[in-house]
Amino acid sequence: MKPAFWDSSALVPFCARQRASPNTHRLLGQYLVVVWWATPVEVRSALERLLRTGNLSVAEHAGAQKRLDRLRKGWSELAPTEANRDEAEMLLARFPLSTADAMQLAAAMMWTGGHPRGRVFICGDARLLDAARQLGFRTIEA
Repeated sequence: MKPAFWDSSALVPFCARQRASPNTHRLLGQYLVVVWWATPVEVRSALERLLRTGNLSVAEHAGAQKRLDRLRKGWSELAPTEANRDEAEMLLARFPLSTADAMQLAAAMMWTGGHPRGRVFICGDARLLDAARQLGFRTIEA
């Protein structure tokens, strides 16, 4: 399997078994998971929000946490660096991204060594997908 950079928005549906889960399951069978250092925090934040809003039961939340823990055992994680932060700042000037999305995209750029052409970026957020596409990633909507 080839590696792909996975944004948090692509992993939440797998963990929480949401609408996009079948597509995410298929993609997990095709691509190795590469993530940014803060991805586990972002996914857990989403899971807690789903629990608080009643979109996940306590049992579903526990299952989602277990799926995230299993995923973490097999993924590659990119650590934060000053270069990553600098890249995120430049991306904010170029694209209408949130801080978290800029950090995700900067990590993906770091993963490619600054050469994203042909590398896969998997995401569930249209704005972030568009920015990744403009940078040269092969984007896949989760």
